[in-house]
Amino acid sequence: MSTTDHQQPVVVIGAGPVGLAAAAHLVERGAEPLVLEAGQSAATAVREWAHVRLFSPWAEVTDPAAEKLLASTGWVRPDGTTYPTGGDWVERYLQPLADVLGDQVRYGVTVTGVARAGRDRIVDSGREEQPFTVHIETADGGEERITARAVIDASGTWSVPGPMGANGIPALGEKSASDRITYRVPDLKDPAVRARYAGKRTAVVGSGASAFTALALLADLAGEEADTHAVWILRRGIGDATYGGGEADQLPARGALGLRAKAAVEQGHASAVTGFRTGAVERDGHRLVLVAEDGRRLEPVDEVIVLTGFRPDLSFLSELRLGLDERLQAPTALAPLIDPNVHSCGTVYPHGVKELSHPEQGVYLAGMKSYGRAPTFLAMTGYEQVRSITAALAGDHEAAERVELTLPETGVCGGAGLFDEPDAARSGEGGGCCAAPATLHIGIGAPAASGGC
Repeated sequence: MSTTDHQQPVVVIGAGPVGLAAAAHLVERGAEPLVLEAGQSAATAVREWAHVRLFSPWAEVTDPAAEKLLASTGWVRPDGTTYPTGGDWVERYLQPLADVLGDQVRYGVTVTGVARAGRDRIVDSGREEQPFTVHIETADGGEERITARAVIDASGTWSVPGPMGANGIPALGEKSASDRITYRVPDLKDPAVRARYAGKRTAVVGSGASAFTALALLADLAGEEADTHAVWILRRGIGDATYGGGEADQLPARGALGLRAKAAVEQGHASAVTGFRTGAVERDGHRLVLVAEDGRRLEPVDEVIVLTGFRPDLSFLSELRLGLDERLQAPTALAPLIDPNVHSCGTVYPHGVKELSHPEQGVYLAGMKSYGRAPTFLAMTGYEQVRSITAALAGDHEAAERVELTLPETGVCGGAGLFDEPDAARSGEGGGCCAAPATLHIGIGAPAASGGC
């Protein structure tokens, strides 16, 4: 790159937990961050699920460099053993962190493109010597172009939820039935939202922690409002792994969430429909009928909650040369470590700048976006990612390659291509292991024997 490199900022896309942590690490390294946030305040996406409680405690959702930056203001981390809601996380940590960063965070700007200065995707000549140009659109419709020496995309995946259709494309009729479908965990403490589900029959499509949360909330509502019932739509059968790791989960709150979902089914507040791959949604008056690809039709429901994961928006990165896995849309070196087709124990080998690098040097996907379509991302993973990335940008390659991270296991094993098979949950197959993890001190990309999968 040019000799003026270090006079240019490192652009961080997204003022969420990982983006703000990246900025804190850059400040600690003496670099200049510029965080670009589409919303009008920090952590816009987190604010949309402010009512949901995290299953990681405070000790695992704050970043060390961010804590140091906040300490100068007299900030004290909340009790590390307690569990914040999304709203708590924003109010007591994320917004104060953004406030400390001050003018290094810009709000109300949407990134519309990132490229090499004067070079489109196909041009080789002089490419590596050119800085990045980040094209933005402001809230008033204005356009700007920012020059950056590196780009960290921590914009997450919240804006692109997965559809109901089992083939990854919206089911037939799904878009036209959008007035009865939501892709978020509903806030049943809001009277208007509560009225939408009270006394109603609601389909919940999905099998992860968000689906567990929705089932648990609807079960609580059923205990207070007659005729409230959930229909849980699963693509595979029910087995020991369906409800997560339970007491074997090293994040107790995550394990308890699965047990609450199990109780909802066992107590009759929810009924499970297994091996159901949604192909179409049909209107039946004011209600909806879900139709499987094999022709099965469910009894009409009043509402549908679709919680089938998220996927990255890569559209504004189209002029960059990214190396992405064809399945997960995650960096190619990271994908084998997180692919649910291979394992789902919750164990991910520590990883950093090496696994997150692309053919286009100087650009990184971090946080949820680095996982592409893979589940089980934890905040502490993102914090370690940006610590390693920023160390590399500062030229401290020894620190960048020294990754130290312990991730709590789910207590559930599976995979080996059975991730979405109807009988996978009952098969007991799929390999994997669920031994307790050890703290790893390894060079990046060197999967050591760790008791992981």
